[in-house]
Amino acid sequence: MASPARPPAASQFDVVRLLDTATVSVRDVRCRGECRHRSEEECIGATHLVFPYRGTYLRHVGQTQAVADANHVLLFNAGEGYQVSHPVEGGDANFVLQLADALLDELAPAPLRRKGAAVAFRHQALRIDARTQALVALLGHALRRGTCEPLEAEGLALTLASRSLGTRTAHVPGATRGRQRLVDRAKLLLASDPGRRWTLAEIANEVGGSPVYLTQVFRQVEGLPLYRYQLQLRLARALDLLATATDVSALAHDLGFSSHSHFASAFRQAYGRSPSTFRAS
Repeated sequence: MASPARPPAASQFDVVRLLDTATVSVRDVRCRGECRHRSEEECIGATHLVFPYRGTYLRHVGQTQAVADANHVLLFNAGEGYQVSHPVEGGDANFVLQLADALLDELAPAPLRRKGAAVAFRHQALRIDARTQALVALLGHALRRGTCEPLEAEGLALTLASRSLGTRTAHVPGATRGRQRLVDRAKLLLASDPGRRWTLAEIANEVGGSPVYLTQVFRQVEGLPLYRYQLQLRLARALDLLATATDVSALAHDLGFSSHSHFASAFRQAYGRSPSTFRAS
């Protein structure tokens, strides 16, 4: 993904302005992801919250990295250098949120922040919950279709920022670098073939490590089991595709669900509404 404030001249990127007010700006940033290696270092002039909703990439800050997928919000600090790489083909699309400094200062909890006058986050990424994913999709669809008034959009954007940074609705990663890299390899493997019905032994064999160790480490780092992480990725993809899908049963099959009813049940449990109700909204 490119800098949301200043896309490069290369034709790799498309940036669409969805909302601009004194309170918040929203962009839809899409990257073709043709470069598999690390990009040149970039930085941005203002702190952004970036919600990947399609595709997967890696964001590198110094010696650390974060997997950018639909289960996370990426925290881009103002003036902090970063690089991006695309180990998974297919490019990516991101919902990019920038809040006025005073509002970000009010919303960002102290445990997530570095010490200093300006708001800067200690972590590259936080895992978000299913309801936050649904809010990303609903706000994005509404803004793209022009069915959302600015006042409503501002309120939803502030709710999205609050949920994505909230202590009860966001998960802060915590692990040694070696364990984090093992979990990252598992995430990238799942992203490489979203509809595949992986077994635990297959994943462990691909990323290195025993099934038991991988299960324990993944839960420690991400705060949920591996299969739940994969399910949330599939459902987030459904949120993106439902609005234009002509055959929901085919969509369910492509995403790896055993049947339409299996998909509908998982969707309702995660988002509190059926796929058809979500489409109608």
